[in-house]
Amino acid sequence: MRVGFIGTGSMGSILIEAFITEGALQPNQITASNRTRNKVEKLSEKYPGLVVADSNRDAVEHSRVIFLCIKPLEFRKVIEEILPSLTDDHLVISITSPILIRDLEEQTPSRVIKVIPSITNCVAAGASLMVLGKRCSEDDRHFVFSLFSKISKPIVIDEAVIRVSSDIVSCGPAFMSYILQRFISAAVEETGISPEQATFLTTEMIVGLGQLISEGPFNLQTLQQRVCVPGGVTGAGLVALEEKLGDVFNQVFRNTHEKFQTDLEEIEQMFKK
Repeated sequence: MRVGFIGTGSMGSILIEAFITEGALQPNQITASNRTRNKVEKLSEKYPGLVVADSNRDAVEHSRVIFLCIKPLEFRKVIEEILPSLTDDHLVISITSPILIRDLEEQTPSRVIKVIPSITNCVAAGASLMVLGKRCSEDDRHFVFSLFSKISKPIVIDEAVIRVSSDIVSCGPAFMSYILQRFISAAVEETGISPEQATFLTTEMIVGLGQLISEGPFNLQTLQQRVCVPGGVTGAGLVALEEKLGDVFNQVFRNTHEKFQTDLEEIEQMFKK
C-alpha cells in the first residue's frame, strides 16, 4: 500500500524515518510533499525509492493513505488543494491534536484517524495516541495500529482527553528534559561538579529509571519507597521538592489547555471562512 506524507517538517520527517528504519514501510511505498521541496529531496537521497511529489495533490493521487503533518492553520488551504483528488477510498491520518475528527469528516469524503506521535517514536519507544473516526473500518484500525506498533505502543483514546494525553506523550519529553536540565544546572552550581559529568550521570540515571519502571519490579511509588530509607539523604532532598513544587504541574496543564482552547477557536473560525 502506498502512503503519502503531506508535510515533512519535524514530526513528518521523524515518522518517515522511523517507519523506514523499523521496517514498517519501505521507501518505495512512500510519496511525500512539502512546501520546501528541498526537504523532501534530502529524504529521497537518504532513502532511495522515496518519491518526491510535485504537489500535495500529486501525493494524494499516488497514495491510499495520507498523513497530514502540517500546522493547524494550514489545514483549510491544504484540504481545499487536495479535495478534488480525495475519495472515500482514502484513509486520512492527521497528527495535529486541535484538528477535530468531526471537522475532517465534514471537510473530506475520506475515512479519518487522528494519531498523536511522540519524538520518542524515532527510537521505537513511547506511546502514540489514536482517535478513530466514525467512518473507519476495522481494517483501517488494524492497519494503523500495526503500523504504529512498529515504532511505539499505540493506544486508542477518546478525543475528549486528547489534550492531556498529548501533554504527557508528546509534550512530556520536552517538559521532562527541561526539568532534568535544571537538575543538572543546580548540581553544577551548588557543588562544583563539571557540567559534562553531571550530564552523563543524569542521562544514565534517567535511562536506568526508565528500564526499572518498564522492565523491573517497581512502579513510581514503590521505587521511591525503596530508595528513600528513613532518615536518609534522599528523604532530605524530597523535602525540598515537596515544599517547592506546589501546584506547578497543575499550572502546566492549565496553560496547555488554555492554549489548546485558543487553537480550537482559531480553527473553528478558519473552517467558517
